[in-house]
Amino acid sequence: MKNIEIPYKEDRSRRYLFFEKLPGMLSWSILLLPFVLSAFWPIALVYGLIVYLLIWFAKAVGMNVRVIEGWRKLKQHQKLDWARLLKELEAGEVTDPGAQRPKWHYDNLLRTQVQPLKIKPSEVVNAIIIASYNEGAEVLEPTIQSVLNSDYDMKQVILVFAYEARDGAQSEPAVQAMVKKYGDRFMHTMAIKHPLTPGEVRGKGGNINYAGKALLKYVTEQKIDPLRVNVTTLDSDNRPHPGYLSALSYTYCASPDPVHTSYQPVALYTQNIWDVPAPMRVIATGNSFFQVVASMRLHALRNFSAHAQPLAGLIETNFWSARTIVEDGHQFWRSYFAFDGRYEVYPIYVPIYQDAVLSATYRRTLKAQFIQLRRWAWGCSDIAYVAEMGFFRKNKLKKGDLFAKFWRLFEGHISWATAALLVAGTAFIPSLFHPDSYAANQLPIVASRIETVALTGIVITFFLSILLLPPKPARYKRRRHIFMTLQWVFLPFTTIIYNGLSGLVAQTRLMFGRYLDTFDVTEKAVKGDKPE
Repeated sequence: MKNIEIPYKEDRSRRYLFFEKLPGMLSWSILLLPFVLSAFWPIALVYGLIVYLLIWFAKAVGMNVRVIEGWRKLKQHQKLDWARLLKELEAGEVTDPGAQRPKWHYDNLLRTQVQPLKIKPSEVVNAIIIASYNEGAEVLEPTIQSVLNSDYDMKQVILVFAYEARDGAQSEPAVQAMVKKYGDRFMHTMAIKHPLTPGEVRGKGGNINYAGKALLKYVTEQKIDPLRVNVTTLDSDNRPHPGYLSALSYTYCASPDPVHTSYQPVALYTQNIWDVPAPMRVIATGNSFFQVVASMRLHALRNFSAHAQPLAGLIETNFWSARTIVEDGHQFWRSYFAFDGRYEVYPIYVPIYQDAVLSATYRRTLKAQFIQLRRWAWGCSDIAYVAEMGFFRKNKLKKGDLFAKFWRLFEGHISWATAALLVAGTAFIPSLFHPDSYAANQLPIVASRIETVALTGIVITFFLSILLLPPKPARYKRRRHIFMTLQWVFLPFTTIIYNGLSGLVAQTRLMFGRYLDTFDVTEKAVKGDKPE
């Protein structure tokens, strides 16, 4: 088995450390560049910023188009009779000649006549690993019930609770209660207690890694072919759409190379959207739309949060990394290098509903939101890993494909840390150095007009965000809809303070070797039913 692990801190070469520092150095250089140009070459900044804003405008238009297309596809796939499609895929034909099916379904049926399925739908076993840390039954039970509500045979589902021994194992009583209450509803139920292990970061990766190996032991004992087992990892508050397991099984069976593929549903942060403060609603809605857009960019799609990967593939990657707090996105790169680049991520246009950030108090919620985004932004640590594994170790990768993927990773994190700050403030810098310059004083006006036109896309976001809302809880009055509309005044604040600074802080910490080696678990507060 290939060594695809992240090197320990003391084993990192100077070259590896350079690539860790590079994102932060470049981001800070980009943010300081407008001041330098304003002082010594202001006209270059004026025209450079206009070009940058036009590029940003084009990207905004592209994202608006993709979010509309993705939203339409998401709604269409949620309405499909996946159980029927699964039966037809196994039979190799449409059983009802008068039925209307998607074109891609007919294409898959035709392909099975030439290339038989490597795994039949009736043979698939879906394993679901639910990772928990300190969540109680009020969080875990709705997740289990959402799985049970699936349009899928639960006797083909193995449920695995992965909970922590560290810090008192607060989830243990709730997990054991859930096993006792629901265990016989599934093919098999397991509760795996992850011990605090030397060499691991304190996070989700080690937890699900340990549970995954326990799952493999059970599958081996039962003489179940790992090719039959598709493993979905969920956080304790993740609730799959009723059609998720059927849609996942269909895509898995229809895949030409199911082992070397991951399957990515769309994460929608809407479960508690009515309960969270307005800034968090804006961020959660933006994150949901980003996931919709990501599902439409097949060439750039990567593992994120809840995702699925066949057990046969996980064996080849030695499961997930226990050395990083971003084990989901990092699993993409582990798989990419383990399979010599012969690896894809397929979108599942069926949602996994998740919670927006909500803590016990408003202040703690604001802080928890920043910590969550900073953790996501820690994916910048993969830049050094990809550079080392891809460009400085012997491999069989296609260099063009490797460079394209590396560039998207690198550019994405640099933009994460700099774009919002550049767009918001750069236009005012030249006038600070040259108050009498016509070009310097006109730049804010020109920039404002470009940004205003680009932000007309907020109308699309606003309209879709209303459609995205789950039913209003009875505890809220109709006036709550007004706050759902007014919340968008927080967009500039959330974009700069949360999106921009979270990326910059993560890269700065990495630049100075202040590693994030503990997974900061987002608190899962539950709102009561008291009317408001």
